[in-house]
Amino acid sequence: MPKHVLVPVDGSPQSLHAVGFVSTEWDDVAVTLLHVINPVQAGYRAGVLPSGSEEWYQEAKAESEEILEEARARLETDGDVETAIEVGRPAATIVEAARERDVDHVVVGSHGRRGVSRLVLGSVAEHVARRSPVPVTIVR
Repeated sequence: MPKHVLVPVDGSPQSLHAVGFVSTEWDDVAVTLLHVINPVQAGYRAGVLPSGSEEWYQEAKAESEEILEEARARLETDGDVETAIEVGRPAATIVEAARERDVDHVVVGSHGRRGVSRLVLGSVAEHVARRSPVPVTIVR
């Protein structure tokens, strides 16, 4: 049984399902809920926010806090719960967080895309599963 689980959340039903999975599988695990602000959504290159983007960032941060609050409300655990907001490409940022934080498992929701849409859009869950330094559970 893991002691500290990283759960990336984006507000989607799939990521909230991952939160529910953690609640039903492990009742006393420490959890870090992570939301990644993706600057590409605002038309910026990942990791590079030009000057004048403070308003966009503040709005994105407020949205992140709402997403994390909803995920925390759905999480039922007797362990410690931490929330974190990072900026970057979601898949790479999740893997980096798994490396830098003292976690021993990652639970990520998957949209379950197949075929061309998965190839075109990529798969955050697949990227995390392939590159994570700790075991990953993908929940659909």
